[in-house]
Amino acid sequence: MKTNTPLSPASRNGTHLTGIVSTMNSRSSSKKMKVLYVEDEEVLASLVKDHLERNGFEVCWTPNGSEAEMLFQQKKPDLCILDIMLPGKSGYEIGKEIRKADNAIPIIFLTARSESKDVVEGFKSGGNDYLKKPFSLEELMARVNNLFAMSGRGTPGHHRIGSMSFDPVRMIIQHEDQSVSLSHRENELLKMLISTPGKPVERKQILIDLWGDDHFFNSRNLDVYITRLRKYLKMDPEVQLITLKGVGYQLVTS
Repeated sequence: MKTNTPLSPASRNGTHLTGIVSTMNSRSSSKKMKVLYVEDEEVLASLVKDHLERNGFEVCWTPNGSEAEMLFQQKKPDLCILDIMLPGKSGYEIGKEIRKADNAIPIIFLTARSESKDVVEGFKSGGNDYLKKPFSLEELMARVNNLFAMSGRGTPGHHRIGSMSFDPVRMIIQHEDQSVSLSHRENELLKMLISTPGKPVERKQILIDLWGDDHFFNSRNLDVYITRLRKYLKMDPEVQLITLKGVGYQLVTS
């Protein structure tokens, strides 16, 4: 007896879910990039660690400066984020030791100090970037991606979306001779949408991951960003970002 397999909403609309996104050397399908994170403020450390992990990094965290060099030798990270004021040993001291062992690894210093002499000391201690507290997680993520892009160390690969190329590090979508630069949040949203090929991404999950909650105001902001992405993705008429009512969004080919 012949049985009928139920179609997904996208399939009933005549769209195909296979082949929409392919990844070349992507972080999701290869070894994760490691970040050594040294921070003694536990609440801040938890927020930063969680954000980095949700963006595909493996995070080795310690609150103690004395343990940082041991972790560096054991874990062999691809990037270091070091607070300055630490128990045991300062971030400056750790940076100098790490720089002796690896003259190319990107190092970001974090500190509440704002005087220019402190910034200068950070660069003298081997730092590539210097971020003053308080800072936004989006700004930290942008600086991390920028350092990876400049160093070429473990840079995540490009993603194919139809005939387009998406570079999440440079935050660019390209199609033939056209290119669009994305804002940080547009970039994070598109990364979520391509993370589950052939499956929808729940609207509520997007709001929680990118805005922190699903309040009405944030929901309207998401609508704006979805509209923007749809405009950018029109570079390939075969690609659609569809809305699945009561569920979320899905990338498909027509």
